[in-house]
Amino acid sequence: MARNETKYMESVIALSEELNFTLAAQKVHVSQPVISRNIAELEARLGGRLFDRDRKKVQLNKAGRAYVEQARIALLYGDRAFKAARAAMQDADLVLHVGRSPYADPFLSSTLFSVQQARFPRMRIELSSQYSFDLAHEILAGGLDLGIATEPPESTLLTTARIAEAPFYIAMSEEDVLARHASVTLEQLADRRWILFERRLHPTLYDNVMTTAEAKGVAPQRIQHVTAPEEAFPSVAEGSWIAFVVKAGALRIARDGVTVRPLVEDSLSLKTYLISRSDNQSKAVSALVRSFMRQLESTQVGRQRPVAVPA
Repeated sequence: MARNETKYMESVIALSEELNFTLAAQKVHVSQPVISRNIAELEARLGGRLFDRDRKKVQLNKAGRAYVEQARIALLYGDRAFKAARAAMQDADLVLHVGRSPYADPFLSSTLFSVQQARFPRMRIELSSQYSFDLAHEILAGGLDLGIATEPPESTLLTTARIAEAPFYIAMSEEDVLARHASVTLEQLADRRWILFERRLHPTLYDNVMTTAEAKGVAPQRIQHVTAPEEAFPSVAEGSWIAFVVKAGALRIARDGVTVRPLVEDSLSLKTYLISRSDNQSKAVSALVRSFMRQLESTQVGRQRPVAVPA
């Protein structure tokens, strides 16, 4: 790897995700001139452009997509090398790299850790958080051993096992008329102001919400997008907006005048899967997965309760 190659990779990946120099610079914690210079230097070395850009837009081209795909893997393996050395210093026999979707129930990753600590004490789990499409990509690329993913993309190269299913929750002011109900339906949300996660965070889930609403003739008055449930809190607490959140988000947002109710809509339930490469022959991974699944089966009954909210 050439000297200073890491800064080029980080800059190109950030710009490919944000398609905006200012936002990309913020993402990697440098100034906009620095990220512009990094990309210009790399393109000069390559002898061509990675992005098609003008004053109005930035777009990744074919060469850029090829670079980003390999750059992600290179950075991932650099990080893994660091973690492997650290694990060896901690006297671990094996390090497993596990990715978790931020939409997944925290109970699932905590259960995985408890199984590892109790039954595989010389194993170490390195946990990272990525969205489901990125998790699937990293598993296929060999960067991750396992993933806890919500609605992952289908692939014949992946082995999947459903490990949880939960409803969406609707966050609202405690003074909202909907708060009088134990649960809400999609029809009750018609002509309301909706706060949704940005589509790029999980296109499948976002499209499922919108197509299900359209099929039922339910339309919002307005839509606002956020990247994290905490961003929705001020608008929801004020009382004029309601927000779609998953269980993990509901646990964080239900406070100080905001409450949540489960959305009763079977087609919008959130399914979480344990995923791995179909050709993964690791006996250690198989043993951990079997123990994890048995533990889930023994605790699943009675645990899948709605989020507790104030009466």
